[in-house]
Amino acid sequence: MRFEDFNWFDIQSYLEKDDRLMFVIGACEQHAHLSLLTDVKIPLALADAAGQMSNVIVAPTLNFGCSPYFLKYPGTLSLRSSTILEVIEDLVRSAYGQGFRRMLFLNGHGGNDLVRVRLYELANQLTGIQFRWYSWWLANSVSQIAQKYELKPAHANWLESFAFTRVGDHPDGEKTPPVIAGLIGADEARAIYGDGSFGGSYEVSSEIMSEIFEAALSDVIQLLRFE
Repeated sequence: MRFEDFNWFDIQSYLEKDDRLMFVIGACEQHAHLSLLTDVKIPLALADAAGQMSNVIVAPTLNFGCSPYFLKYPGTLSLRSSTILEVIEDLVRSAYGQGFRRMLFLNGHGGNDLVRVRLYELANQLTGIQFRWYSWWLANSVSQIAQKYELKPAHANWLESFAFTRVGDHPDGEKTPPVIAGLIGADEARAIYGDGSFGGSYEVSSEIMSEIFEAALSDVIQLLRFE
């Protein structure tokens, strides 16, 4: 149920019966031994699964987000905060002008959280529009699973290590989380984080990861009901 699978006639037909749309926004940034597009791959997998279950269409992904603190890691491509806000507004206004009214943003990257403020502003300006925002790793359902298995979620550790985000072998064991005091720049981040993981286990069982994914997917399905 992605835009890429349809032509404009199909979208017109879709809008005759449904005004819901999923946006996937992520980042292109270092994730230690995981894919540079981890923050895209996870919410997109959720969107694809939810689309199959709900018949809600998925807009093309925004593969770049705000990652200024990782710019000293090769492969990280970051947008300025002002840029992503303008891009999101342009996309929302484009979709709204065509008849989409209920929009769910599946976010994969913490640096994109500032987008929510722009969505609040647009909600005040565009009559009849409804927004939902979901950052899967912050969901209570996901946190409860981590607590159940006594696991600490963090950037580029076990939490994001799905079969479809792995592109290399993980180191054995766990990494001691570094101590960070306040905001740091890209040079300091590279020196402190080393391989890029924020610490903890690099990988856990596929059963736990499946449980995480199913919990997040259930959340997405619920949000698509716009209740």
